[in-house]
Amino acid sequence: MIRTVAILCGILALAGCAALSTPGSGPGGSSAPWVRDNRESRQVIELIAYTQRVAALQADEQQRELNASTQMLSKDRGAYGRVRLALLLALPGTAFNDDTRAAGLLESLAGAGASESPPGPMQQFAGLLYAQISERLREQRRTVQLKEQLEALKAVERNIIEREQARPR
Repeated sequence: MIRTVAILCGILALAGCAALSTPGSGPGGSSAPWVRDNRESRQVIELIAYTQRVAALQADEQQRELNASTQMLSKDRGAYGRVRLALLLALPGTAFNDDTRAAGLLESLAGAGASESPPGPMQQFAGLLYAQISERLREQRRTVQLKEQLEALKAVERNIIEREQARPR
């Protein structure tokens, strides 16, 4: 009898410790945010590994993965599918690289931080990816602008040279 009571006390003590060790659980707390964060963290890691695998594939296999991700997104427009497709579209050196479309897929996820507090791991990753892609797009626009300015300066220089050569001596 004493042994049974001791075992029950030990089990109750362990159960109490388990409730204390689980983040967000216990009285007044919900385990749903912790479970969501854990699941999303695993999904983010999975997406990073997936993108690394796709980057190492041949062009035709990369295109198949892009088609599969596009189909996945058409069936489910959730955050996972959006980030997965955006990661593929943002892969540099691929025939299908489209930073503008990738940023468009991530924009709503990255901007949702004001409405949800705190943002989950998937939303944080989407925000980071969106910021990097947006910066790359800004740099591309700046490069085009600088090339145009350089061409304009070259045209002015050519005009000056032509005028000097046409002027009588």
